[in-house]
Amino acid sequence: MAIFSKSKQKEEGLLETLKTVLWALVIAGLFRTLLFQPFWIPSGSMKDTLLIGDFLFVNKMAYGYSRHSCPFSMCPFSGRLLGSEPERGDVIVFRHPGNGQDFIKRVVGLPGETVQLKDGVLFIDGVAAPQEAVEPFAEIKEPQGPQGRLPACANEPVGLGGTCLKARFIETLPNGLSHSILDIRDNRSDPRADNTPLYTVPEGHYFFLGDNRDNSGDSRVQGGGGVGFVPYENLIGRADRVIFSSAGSRMIYFWTWRLDRFFEEIV
Repeated sequence: MAIFSKSKQKEEGLLETLKTVLWALVIAGLFRTLLFQPFWIPSGSMKDTLLIGDFLFVNKMAYGYSRHSCPFSMCPFSGRLLGSEPERGDVIVFRHPGNGQDFIKRVVGLPGETVQLKDGVLFIDGVAAPQEAVEPFAEIKEPQGPQGRLPACANEPVGLGGTCLKARFIETLPNGLSHSILDIRDNRSDPRADNTPLYTVPEGHYFFLGDNRDNSGDSRVQGGGGVGFVPYENLIGRADRVIFSSAGSRMIYFWTWRLDRFFEEIV
């Protein structure tokens, strides 16, 4: 009788454990779907606003919810619920219209506007966004992040361990928002990036740029795997603050943590 009782207690204990795990997964799934999604910065396309190894939570309440709000775009509805429009200059995580990956860039062009870059200067509806030169952005030329990518430098050739420089400017958008951008200016890898056609943003779409202008796949490339214009439905959420940052290839390497970037506001 006692043996039967102990066996039953073990079964009940296992069942309670499974229930606890199940509810924890449900709560975590709801948190990720409705409130905040974790995002790790894998590339340098948003330097120096965001660095490789920055970790942040994306505010999914900012623009409401679409089918892309759920993991694997599995939310069972079309359009947006509780939707609100992004503001120019917001740093946004969105679902790539072509390959389905999550990208993070800055929205600069709103529906119905024209966007063009001339010699690296952004023009919106024919008006230039002023750029003020400030001190160059400096970093060590070394493999960065888990993928071990080397940064591009304006002062090439630069050997490993040397100081890699990029021209840095403060760009002011038409709504008065100012933010930092990087530009090598001699974009030999793709000179079209500094001088683009005149784009007209379709209704219900947005035009995105990376802050590291010469090292960003963004709306400047239309078709052929480029980002192109991003539909409103593809917006996932706004990036508001860096939570954690590590310059190393592994998060556990505490000696590579960038303590000065913990909880830094994203502008």
